[in-house]
Amino acid sequence: MSASPPKFICAEEVEKHLDAKELLTVIETAFGNYSMGPDGGVIQPVRTVINVEKHKGFLHVMPGYSANDNALATKLVEFYPHNTKSPTHQGQVLLFDPASGNLLAIIDGESITAVRTAIASAVATKHLANPSSKILALVGAGIQAESHYKALTMLQSFDEVRVWSRTMATAQKFTKKFKAKACSTVEEAVRDADVICTVSFATTPILNKEWIKPGAHINAVGACRPDWQEVESELMRSAVLYVDSREACNQESGDVILSGAEIFAEIGEVIIGQKEAKWEETTIFKSLGMAIEDVVSAKMVYERYMKAHGEDSSL
Repeated sequence: MSASPPKFICAEEVEKHLDAKELLTVIETAFGNYSMGPDGGVIQPVRTVINVEKHKGFLHVMPGYSANDNALATKLVEFYPHNTKSPTHQGQVLLFDPASGNLLAIIDGESITAVRTAIASAVATKHLANPSSKILALVGAGIQAESHYKALTMLQSFDEVRVWSRTMATAQKFTKKFKAKACSTVEEAVRDADVICTVSFATTPILNKEWIKPGAHINAVGACRPDWQEVESELMRSAVLYVDSREACNQESGDVILSGAEIFAEIGEVIIGQKEAKWEETTIFKSLGMAIEDVVSAKMVYERYMKAHGEDSSL
């Protein structure tokens, strides 16, 4: 007996069925399970990256399995930073039935990535930022800046939100959609900010230690290659450094590798009480993005999509 054909779930459906508030709790739990090791039931190798050198692109393959969630998926990400006629990032999440291996759904990966990455930063901010934080700074004004604005303002209220982009026009476009102030320099955006999110395409450092308020929290989201940096080395070394995955950051994060910064903890270790959240100090959460985030997000989308269409989604 052949398996039913997979569902194709588009970006619009992902946005409809991926509930950000519920996902925050789900990803928080997934981080904790990952950092528990074998007892947490998460299997997630470091992503495989194929350099398509001829066309200046990369193919990322990110498989993951959560026994506790009974969820199995792989994300494929095509990253072509020089694209002008098509998106720089494209992606698909393939969700499988863990019991049979049947392919259940092919889900738009870009929309899942936008939400789950911002929710991961929100989880880190919840644990690592000063509870009285009032100023949020976004370094970058693209899709990730938008999703981070939504996730962090859902988490808490800020008196002021600032945004910087390489072009003022892009920053101003952002402020027309969201309640934020456009800044002409990174320094202007981050001076005295309590929470800072770097979500740019920078390959060399754009965030300097001298601009950072003591006790600020930084979500460092860009610079996903081992030879790229967003955050200057001195700042990386001087802050208390938290990561999503030690293994991944030691292999993939230029911010970590090139600075020689010492990782204090995985955010999952804080969540399960193994490590301290030193929010009174300057903290950095280096986020590369983990497959388990895509796995639990895809399961949520699939189950809600199937329910909305009156079909059985039980795994």
